[in-house]
Amino acid sequence: MDKLGKILIIDDNEDVLFALNLLLEPYAEKIKVTTQPERIEHFINTFNPDILLLDMNFSKDASSGQEGFYWLEKILKIDPEAIVIFMTAYSDTVNAVKAIKCGATDYVSKPWQKERLLGTLSSAMKLKKSRTEITVLKQQVASLTDSDRKSTTEIIGSSDAMQDIFETIQKLSETDTNILILGENGTGKDLIAKAIYRNSLRKNAVFIEIDMGSIPENLFESELFGYEKGAFTDARKEKSGRMEIATGGTLFLDEIGNLSLAMQAKLLTAIEKKKISKLGSTRDIDIDVRLICATNTDLYAMVEEGHFRQDLLYRLNTIEIHLPPLRDRGNDIILLAKHFLEKYSRKYKKQISGLGRDAQKKLMQYAWPGNVRELQHAIERAVILSDNRQILHAENFMLKPPHTERKIENDNLNLGQIEKNTIEKALKRSNGNISRAAQLLGITRYSLYRKLEKDNDTTQL
Repeated sequence: MDKLGKILIIDDNEDVLFALNLLLEPYAEKIKVTTQPERIEHFINTFNPDILLLDMNFSKDASSGQEGFYWLEKILKIDPEAIVIFMTAYSDTVNAVKAIKCGATDYVSKPWQKERLLGTLSSAMKLKKSRTEITVLKQQVASLTDSDRKSTTEIIGSSDAMQDIFETIQKLSETDTNILILGENGTGKDLIAKAIYRNSLRKNAVFIEIDMGSIPENLFESELFGYEKGAFTDARKEKSGRMEIATGGTLFLDEIGNLSLAMQAKLLTAIEKKKISKLGSTRDIDIDVRLICATNTDLYAMVEEGHFRQDLLYRLNTIEIHLPPLRDRGNDIILLAKHFLEKYSRKYKKQISGLGRDAQKKLMQYAWPGNVRELQHAIERAVILSDNRQILHAENFMLKPPHTERKIENDNLNLGQIEKNTIEKALKRSNGNISRAAQLLGITRYSLYRKLEKDNDTTQL
């Protein structure tokens, strides 16, 4: 078994301390013992134990367990994440169970059984490692400077639509409600999510992001909820899920429309009960998470088609924010272009001071199917390929021509054939990626599966 870390044992019986020290020495990194519970704070500060074994009674003939409750409260005030295991007589297990409700991790009975004692301590050490991992991640997020946070969440826009969104974000600053952000790909849904977080009551806690579109469906559950060692073939060690890590902070679920119905049910249960259970575990973990979700798919259509749970949608969309496409944001196109121009001129050490009128006109007339992301890439490419001139002109921007479909052979107007040809093109452009092809077609992944199955059935006929 793995090392048990550092153990502090507090008991008024020196024989018990001697026996436990002798028994646990081969398994523990270090052991400290004391008969004086008054020294607990000293040992916590100087020894930094991973596990505390605490007797329930210290006074002679005492059996109520009240002393144990008293010292448990003291310990948890010093370290709310402390792992405390009570030691109690067989007849006092009722008090031990009560102690667990008050914050103790577990209890062992005296006289103890070696295997059960070691198993309890091993489970406690796993919990300690999990909490330590979460604490480290939270500290890493907290160590971000204000400039770091601002640089990753900067939003530019003076259009009426964007001003309405900024006003909504401000109104949400004193609430902790769940948010659903809707908009096309490339409109900046992740930036809006971070802006909501940065202006929220949880701004000093963690912000954890999961891109549901990039995670294989069979890994959704382990990513969200975590898993125990041995839960499946490759689970060589325990892992905390994103919902556990995000406790106290904000969890951003991007592309929520990609969540399967089975995982939708589990997510709904976690939201309603505020509890999760890792894969391979029977123990519930309390969570306190503010959810922000985003998608470019029509969740309401998915509900009608039976591919998204209506009750989950109502849990996620307490407030909806609709991000407009870049083509509908007017002069924001120029504001964003100038911002990216300054950014990439500095990055690539180019002396470019602005955009010519012809360039601005070209940018304003373009439809920007890829939205802000496409504009950013267009500006970066223009800066890289420029000859260090002071002003960029229209010829510096290689934008895609308006999309025109090739005339179908023999002017075939059969809708079924047109749909089949369009699906084939989308699959080719996305290299067979179903989710990406569905996005290109403007339909859900499940609708695309259904259409493909329909085509297969027709072919077989």
